[in-house]
Amino acid sequence: MSKLVEQAIKVLEVEAQAVLALKPRLGAEFEQVVKMITSCKGKLVITGMGKSGQIARKLASTFSSTGTPAVFLHPAEGNHGDLGMVTGDDVIMALSYGGESPEFSGILSFVARKGVPMIALTGKMSSSLAKAAQVTLDISVSEEACPLGLAPTASSTATLAMGDAVAMCVMAEKGFSSADFAEFHPGGSLGYRLLTRVKDVMHTGEALPTVGLNAPLKEVFSIMTHKDVRGAAGIVDEKGDLVGVITDGQIRRRLDKSNDPFTGLAKDLMTSNPRTIDKNELAEKALFVMEQFQINMLFVLDKESAQPQKPVGILHVQDLLKARVR
Repeated sequence: MSKLVEQAIKVLEVEAQAVLALKPRLGAEFEQVVKMITSCKGKLVITGMGKSGQIARKLASTFSSTGTPAVFLHPAEGNHGDLGMVTGDDVIMALSYGGESPEFSGILSFVARKGVPMIALTGKMSSSLAKAAQVTLDISVSEEACPLGLAPTASSTATLAMGDAVAMCVMAEKGFSSADFAEFHPGGSLGYRLLTRVKDVMHTGEALPTVGLNAPLKEVFSIMTHKDVRGAAGIVDEKGDLVGVITDGQIRRRLDKSNDPFTGLAKDLMTSNPRTIDKNELAEKALFVMEQFQINMLFVLDKESAQPQKPVGILHVQDLLKARVR
């Protein structure tokens, strides 16, 4: 093992230990922090300088995307007017490992005058920041991962981990759901996966390959090759309800084994009680069903309609892949 790899392993071990060392510090103070943020009527204002400032920006983004409005306040800019973003309904979360950053002086005076509740994340429990806060969480580390013991490494990781722990607990307390998460993430693959529903990507109308129970197999073969969605035909009864399906796999097997493959009716070849999905289900669920049962297509029903077994659409696995559901 090279010296570089050994050094990298040591960094990971030091930072991992710094995070694990936070566990026994979680108690009443941590619960109070979660309750303060959960009950906040305004927004969460997160502030920090240097590396702590970078962590503060990330945490503000995490809180905002998980149901808690949050903004980042640069301490220096706060001393020159940006404190105006803070209202009496807000909660401030201040990050500073040493707790004595001179840029915090204006913020500490402001919160004292205005009575704005403040949470501190610091490694120095006797610091000015810790004393000024209503609640303080201890993020101290025994050592930094930096070979010189100077660059914030383990301490910044511990700060981030503690902040994430608070954010996830606040999210849970608020009952924030995957549907809520999707509303805040409409872009990219995540948004498509969480927002796209079956009805958004299914084929309908003339593209729907359906025939009656007594349709000749020749007609079934024809409709399976001439519709936009090829590979299956839905078999419906006299009421229009889906009662079976014929797939291209069944067709190939019949062509291979029968001397007269075109003789017969749809009801003689169909598979009864085919797997279906409701049009309002997430498209991701449709993909899961297809993968679970190793099928390429699903007929779509509208279970809230007056005729819940009537097919209203058909969905192919390729439709889901094109919609970036995977």
